[in-house]
Amino acid sequence: MGTPYFSKVKKVAVIGGGAAGFFAALSAAQNHPQCHVVIFEKSDKVLAKVKVSGGGRCNVTNATHQSSQLVKSYPRGGKALKKAFAQFQTQDTIDWFQSRGVPLKTEADGRMFPTSDSSQSIIDCLMGQAQKAGIDIRMRTPVRSIEQLPAGFSLNDETFDAVIVATGGSPKASGFDWLVSLGHTVSEPVPSLFTFNMPGESVKSLMGLVVQDAVVRIQGTKLSHQGPVLITHWGMSGPAVLKLSAWGARVLQSRGYAFTIQINWIGIANEDEVHDTIDAWLPEFRKKKMANACPFDLPKNFWLYLMTKAGISVDTLWLELGKKQRNRLLNTLLNDTYDVQGKTTFKEEFVTCGGIEVHEVDFNTMQSRILPGLYFAGEVLDVDGITGGFNFQAAWSTGFVAGQLR
Repeated sequence: MGTPYFSKVKKVAVIGGGAAGFFAALSAAQNHPQCHVVIFEKSDKVLAKVKVSGGGRCNVTNATHQSSQLVKSYPRGGKALKKAFAQFQTQDTIDWFQSRGVPLKTEADGRMFPTSDSSQSIIDCLMGQAQKAGIDIRMRTPVRSIEQLPAGFSLNDETFDAVIVATGGSPKASGFDWLVSLGHTVSEPVPSLFTFNMPGESVKSLMGLVVQDAVVRIQGTKLSHQGPVLITHWGMSGPAVLKLSAWGARVLQSRGYAFTIQINWIGIANEDEVHDTIDAWLPEFRKKKMANACPFDLPKNFWLYLMTKAGISVDTLWLELGKKQRNRLLNTLLNDTYDVQGKTTFKEEFVTCGGIEVHEVDFNTMQSRILPGLYFAGEVLDVDGITGGFNFQAAWSTGFVAGQLR
């Protein structure tokens, strides 16, 4: 057997200085120590998304250790990612950073952060490793042109044996035109993680308030998600809303971001169970004002808001609650509706779905099935995860595999 071509690789270009780009460059430097690795970054900052993610703490990964479970957190591309996760998954990420002086910790919801609670720890680690590996980082250097040569590629009139594309998502399809010109197909990008705008809803007056265990559904679809909901000054956010926006990204875009959501605020689906909960609780509190005694785990201001919405006076005692009022209250608790008109995305942190179609890439190697020597990593692919560290894990895994240049 002859030596594989890429064992002789001398020069590799990585386009994009984000999480996936850095990890791909580090993997290439480790697997091909003889190789000159160059990162091209068009802006004056590398790892910008790492810096701002998780409120500046960097949600590095998620404590989901089984690949079969992990792939369920990707609305698009999960099945393809299984092959990359077989080579580098969450525990490998934890071990990689730990062994380089950055221990991670797990929060109650499974999200993992550096114990320093600072994204700078991750940036310093990646930058330090890149420096140690002799990686050539060129900032303010957009790739003006890419051309296939008989052997390798020409980038900005410089020759490379292999190219790893890690440019991230693009808000417009035109951002991928240069890859289309190389023969690839792009799934149209649309926002994937976003919050819901509710200009006509009075609930916004309760901004900052969190309801811990709500079930949010999009009417007219099968889409629903359970988890915390955060009331904001423009509408609603929080894990349940963000996850719903990811799974419903294309459906909601097709509706022009105008739709109705239905919310069960207490996470109990069965109406009889809710009646039973109230009945068991009532003897002790029947002489109390409803405003001061809530049988469910809801913030007081929110309970008052729901009472008012159900047409119940805040001075009503529990023993004065009639059957019709009780049914109205139950309906508000279990089937509350809100009109959504528009979305809000946070450009540095939030993601798009869309990108290079996954069937055109071999996820065992991350190499293009169309152009040998061209590799992909991260959000440039039509792969996206829900909130919780999953998008970074996809970046680490695909970057690690791409950098092997197999």
